[in-house]
Amino acid sequence: MRLLRPLALGAFALPLTALAADPHSNAQPDQVKVTHLDLDLKIDFPQRQLDGRATLTLDWKNPAATTLVLDTSALKIASVEAVDEAGKASALGYALAAPDKELGSALTIQAPNHPHQVRIVYTTSPEASGLQWLNPAQTADKTQPFMFSQSESIYARSWVPLQDSPAIRFTYHAHVSAPKDVRVAMSALNDAKHPLDGDFSFDQPHPIPSYLLAIAAGDLTVRETGPRSAVYAEPSVVGKAAHEFEDTEQMIATAEKLYGPYRWGRYDLLVLPPSFPYGGMENPDMTFATPTVLVGDKSLVSLVSHELAHSWSGNLVTAASWRDIWLNEGVTTYVQGRITEALYGKPLADEEALLSARALQKSIGGMPPNAQKLAPEPRGMSADDTLSDVAYSKGSWFLRTLEQRYGRERFDAYLRGYFDHFAFQSITTEQMLDYLKPNLIDKYPGKMSWNEVKDWVYDTGVPKHAPLPDSPRFDRIDHERSGFLAGKLAADKLDAKGWNTQEWMYFLDRLPDPTPLAKIREIDAAWHLTGTPNAEIGMRWYSHAIAAGDKDVWPAAAEHMTRIGRIYLTLPVYGAFAKTPDGLAFAEATYAKAKDGYHPLTQAAIKTVFDKAEAKAKP
Repeated sequence: MRLLRPLALGAFALPLTALAADPHSNAQPDQVKVTHLDLDLKIDFPQRQLDGRATLTLDWKNPAATTLVLDTSALKIASVEAVDEAGKASALGYALAAPDKELGSALTIQAPNHPHQVRIVYTTSPEASGLQWLNPAQTADKTQPFMFSQSESIYARSWVPLQDSPAIRFTYHAHVSAPKDVRVAMSALNDAKHPLDGDFSFDQPHPIPSYLLAIAAGDLTVRETGPRSAVYAEPSVVGKAAHEFEDTEQMIATAEKLYGPYRWGRYDLLVLPPSFPYGGMENPDMTFATPTVLVGDKSLVSLVSHELAHSWSGNLVTAASWRDIWLNEGVTTYVQGRITEALYGKPLADEEALLSARALQKSIGGMPPNAQKLAPEPRGMSADDTLSDVAYSKGSWFLRTLEQRYGRERFDAYLRGYFDHFAFQSITTEQMLDYLKPNLIDKYPGKMSWNEVKDWVYDTGVPKHAPLPDSPRFDRIDHERSGFLAGKLAADKLDAKGWNTQEWMYFLDRLPDPTPLAKIREIDAAWHLTGTPNAEIGMRWYSHAIAAGDKDVWPAAAEHMTRIGRIYLTLPVYGAFAKTPDGLAFAEATYAKAKDGYHPLTQAAIKTVFDKAEAKAKP
C-alpha cells in the first residue's frame, strides 16, 4: 500500500506523482491514465450478477511503462485484450492479485506496446459490495426485482474494472441489456420517454471520477418536475416523490444565481427502495435518494439541495483523494444551506446549521485526534472513515466562518471563482488553499490570519470562537426542555404542536443520556412518538427510549429497523439495543429477519456494532 506523505504547509500544489499515491487505490495514473470508458452490461437478475465488457481508453504518461494496473473487487475476469486505433484486438497477459480486505484485487495487465484501448470481459459477484439486488417482495410495489449501485467510496471496482480513485476522471458511454418492462437509469443523461424494450444506452460527456459511476434497474416510472428535472420511482411512490420534490427547478435556478450555470444538462432524482444505505448520492444527472425524506411537508428536502449542490462542489470540483473529502462534503453542506435559505427562509437554514454544529460538538471529542482534522493524515483511515461529521459539519462551519469574516458578497464572488477555476478537476486540500490565500485571505487583509485557516484545516477539534447562528425557536425549545426535565412543565404543555422535523430533532438530540424512564413515557403519552413514520424523529426517539429501559417501544423500534436500511437512521437504534444483553439478543433476532433487505454496507456496519458489543461483554 502506497501512502501519502505528510504535506508541507508552504507549497500546496501537488504534482501528478503525488496524486498517484492514493492509499485507497492500486492505480498508477502517473504511468497511464484512463480517459474514457465504453461499458457494455447485461443485467442478470436470477444470478444477481452483471455480465460486463469494459473498454478503457488510455493516456500513457510514462514512455517506459509496461503495465496497466486496475482496481477490482471479487470480479471474475474472462479475458483481457488490447484494442488498437483501427479496432483490431489481441490478447494481453494479466494477473489478478490475492484480495486485500479493503482494496480488493489489483489487476495487472501486461501492455508494453501501449495500446490505445484495453478491453476486459468479466462477471460480477452476487455479493459485490457496490451492488444490491432486491427480489420483488423487497420493493415498494412488489412486482419486479430491483438492482442499484453505490460506488462511493471505493466500491465501483466491485462492478467495473477501473482506476478507482477520485483523482482520475473519465467520460463514459454505456449500453445495458435488461429484461423487458424494467427501466434502467445511470449517472448520465437519461431519456424519460425511453421504451421499456430491454435495450438502453447512456452518455456521460463530462469527465467524472469512478465513485460517481452509478446504475439502477427496476419497476420505475417517471414524473416530470420541471423543464430539466424529473423524478424516477416505483409507481406507488412517484406521485408522492414528485410532490415532495416539486421545487427542484427553483433549487437549480437559485444555485445558478449564486455559483454559475448548472453544467450537467439535466438534474433528475431516483427514489430508491428503503434499503438504500445513505440519504442521497450525488450521481451526475441522476441523484439517488432515500424514500425516508418523503414525509409530506418538504421539511427534509434539504437532502435534495445538498445533492444538487454537489453539482458544483464534488462533481464539478472534486476531492483528489478521500483524505480531502471535506472539499466535497463541507463545501456542499455550506452551499446546501444557502439554497435552503433562499427557498425556505433563514430560520430553517439556521436551524439545520445549528443541528449540524451541535451534533459535531457532542461527538468530535470522542474521535481519534487525526479524525478530528479536515485534512487528516490518511494512515490508518479507510476511505469510508473519512466520510464523517468532520468533513460535513466542520467543513461547512469553516466556510460559514469565512463568509462571516469577509461578508457574503465577497465570499460569494470567491466561491464562484473557485468553481470556475477548478471546473472538472480533482484537487487536493493544498491546491484549494493555494487558491484561497491570494483570492480571499490576502485580497482583503485583516479579516482572518493564515494561522487561523491552518487551525481549521489541520488542527483537532473546532476553534473556540467558531460562530454559531442564532435560532430564537431553538432557544425557546431549550427553555421548554429544561422546564420539562426539571418538573416545572408537563410534557403535554410543551408548545410542540407546530414543531417541524428539525425542531423535534433538536428537542430530542439534547435530552440527557439516558433520560429518566418516567420522562420518556410522559413524552410518548403526550405526543405519540412511538410508531412515527418520520424516520429522523423515530431514530432519535427509539434510541432514547431504549436507553431509558422502555421495553414497550421495542416492537415499533424493530419495525423501524426492518423498514429502513439507511445506515444513519438505523445504526443508532441497533447501538442502543446493543448496550444491554437482552437488547443485544433482541437486536440480533431483528437483524436475522431484516438482513436480506439491507445493503451490504448496512450489513457490515451493523455487524461492527454486534462485534463490539460481544467483545465488550467477554470477561
